[in-house]
Amino acid sequence: MAIDDPVRGSTDTPEASAAPEKRSTWSALRPLVLRLHFYAGILIAPLLLVAAASGLLYALSFQAEKIVYSHELTTDVGERKIPLDAQVAAARKAHPEGTVTAVWPSAEDGATTRVLMSSPEVEEGKSLAVFVDPYTAGIRGELPSYGSSGALPLRTWTDELHRDLHLGDLGRNYSELAASWLWVVALGGLLLWIGRKRASKRALLVPERGAEGRRRTLSWHGSVGLWAVAGLVLLSATGLTWSKYAGENIGAVQDQLGGATPVVSATLDGAAAGGGEHEGHGDGGHGGAHQGADIGIDNAVAAAAGVGVEGRISVILPAEGSGYVVKETDTTFPVHLDSVAIDPADARIMDELRFADHPLLAKLTRFGIDAHMGVLFGLVNQLVLAALMVALIMLIVWGYRMWWQRRPTRDRRSAAGDDAGTPSGSLRFGRPVPRGAWRRVPVTAMMPLTAVTVLVGWFVPMLGISLLVFLAVDIALGLVARARRRSPAA
Repeated sequence: MAIDDPVRGSTDTPEASAAPEKRSTWSALRPLVLRLHFYAGILIAPLLLVAAASGLLYALSFQAEKIVYSHELTTDVGERKIPLDAQVAAARKAHPEGTVTAVWPSAEDGATTRVLMSSPEVEEGKSLAVFVDPYTAGIRGELPSYGSSGALPLRTWTDELHRDLHLGDLGRNYSELAASWLWVVALGGLLLWIGRKRASKRALLVPERGAEGRRRTLSWHGSVGLWAVAGLVLLSATGLTWSKYAGENIGAVQDQLGGATPVVSATLDGAAAGGGEHEGHGDGGHGGAHQGADIGIDNAVAAAAGVGVEGRISVILPAEGSGYVVKETDTTFPVHLDSVAIDPADARIMDELRFADHPLLAKLTRFGIDAHMGVLFGLVNQLVLAALMVALIMLIVWGYRMWWQRRPTRDRRSAAGDDAGTPSGSLRFGRPVPRGAWRRVPVTAMMPLTAVTVLVGWFVPMLGISLLVFLAVDIALGLVARARRRSPAA
């Protein structure tokens, strides 16, 4: 495989004189990148394939949810909507064993109101969502609800499959390992593809016409990967933000940079409330039931609307020592995510928090996570996620196909004199770039590369640990191969 670009232009210019050094550095680095790309593709690709397939199901589950749960989510449009207090009372009557923690009022004509309850009927970490007809207060159904986006059982199942394979904390290691390597594989593949020698620029962007065999597979693998690389790196970065190990490091850095997500203060004594929300933490109360005077949920919503917090909202009911919290929940860009805390005794505005006042890093984090979850741009976001997952699946399939197409065939072995000790016609797969590529990397490039690798491996532990495992396996295989060459049988 050619690795150097042709020399272009006059050699008497500074740019031209610097070109050989750049080509030499890349020529030394390329085998190292190719070997890493090979090992990651062989050993990590199965995890990426599982993540891509489950991610595809998750992206499609948003629209499937609307179909499967249409009875609970929608109702016939009536003449007028009855007060929210009456709707909540109907939900309480239907499920007296539950405690109402939050209410999602009907945001559009024909949509039901969702009353969220903590209830023994659902497992810990989820809420019981009671769907109430806003025109009649009739109960349309009840379903477990999960997370701040209100995922219902179908989407919850696909989300858990994608996140941990339904294996709990143990399964989260799979998704973190896949996310840790996705950006490495994607960027490594980008470098290899851009660094190839080609007849035309068109072959960089689109599959090569008339190519056959491995060349054709590589053309599709490289050109599709080029178009998908930005999205794949974004998915990797945002996925790591709520991973177990790398997520803690990312959160610590974000806090140090002043990018923590602020939260409206709802405590009645005016003390600051702490904590933020990610997917997996739904709306809930702050403690025991509120015992004092209560203006009612309708007045709380009216007070919030008076300061511009309206539209698609979530209302967290007051608990002991806290007031109402009314939050906008429209995550579709441009987002509407303002929130306000209201005193349950007199409808006084205790605190306001505008999304425009969030730190820039907190905004970017929110946008990235919402894009990863498929809620930032609605249906378009979900279709883009589905396309990225299909692209990743095909990239993995093409990668394995190239590995198979590079295997030594009978004709190739015969032409090369056959390998000693290898039975004729035995099944063999394509081999990686030979070991020792790092020895040809200039010290000026190897030292910063090593430092960056150690730093990234520490910051993203699953990447660092697996990289050490790769290195140990590679060294062991090298020692075994050397011993075989030295043995009398060889």
